[in-house]
Amino acid sequence: MKLLENKVALITGAGRGIGRAIAYKYATEGADVAITDLNIDEGVQAFVEELKGLGVRAAAYASNAADFDAAHTVVEQIKADFGRIDILVNNAGITRDGLMMRMTEQQWDAVINVNLKSAFNMIHAVTPIMMGQRTGSIINMASVVGVSGNAGQSNYSASKAGMIGLAKSVAKELGSRGVRANAIAPGFIITDMTAVLSEEVKKQWAAQIPLRRGGTPEDVANVAIFLGSDLSSYVTGQVVHVCGGMNM
Repeated sequence: MKLLENKVALITGAGRGIGRAIAYKYATEGADVAITDLNIDEGVQAFVEELKGLGVRAAAYASNAADFDAAHTVVEQIKADFGRIDILVNNAGITRDGLMMRMTEQQWDAVINVNLKSAFNMIHAVTPIMMGQRTGSIINMASVVGVSGNAGQSNYSASKAGMIGLAKSVAKELGSRGVRANAIAPGFIITDMTAVLSEEVKKQWAAQIPLRRGGTPEDVANVAIFLGSDLSSYVTGQVVHVCGGMNM
């Protein structure tokens, strides 16, 4: 039996990068997959068909997770379409980097809304469903900078630290109902978000990492499989670093 067979997973921001890798890995392990993103283009639709080709149910929904009402509406629709929601992966995220003295209110608000408020919205929406099922796994995508901070990323770091605090609090609130909540803290992962960096900067990053390489979205997805599956049935309120030893 596959690790996620008979489970339904909802993954936000799954159109590319880490979210897409998690969706694919989940499908290979037998999970039915609902993905949400701001825009569902032809590429995402083609990806959904690829997931269906793995023998699972899959669907994509255009929705703004940072909007409270929209988040609840899409969760209700996914519950109606799939019958249940076993795993929620809060992966939607953006960066708007800048030093504190130069950071605008708009840069701050945009990152907090997309990265942190969206997670609150989605958790708020799935909580009654998972409580009713008496089972569920919530996974917040944090970051090593949410643990240790980073110059020029005060907004992003604060949002990711918030994701950790949110997961830990939800774990304490919902544990008695069989619902678990954890966070993943990726380090330097090679995605579209890091592709804009020069090769020189990437080499500098790699030199600081004990494993001497950047991570892949698949490295993160493998941990998401563990946290979404029954292998982690006694794991809640934890932060799993996927950073090649960058943070210890």
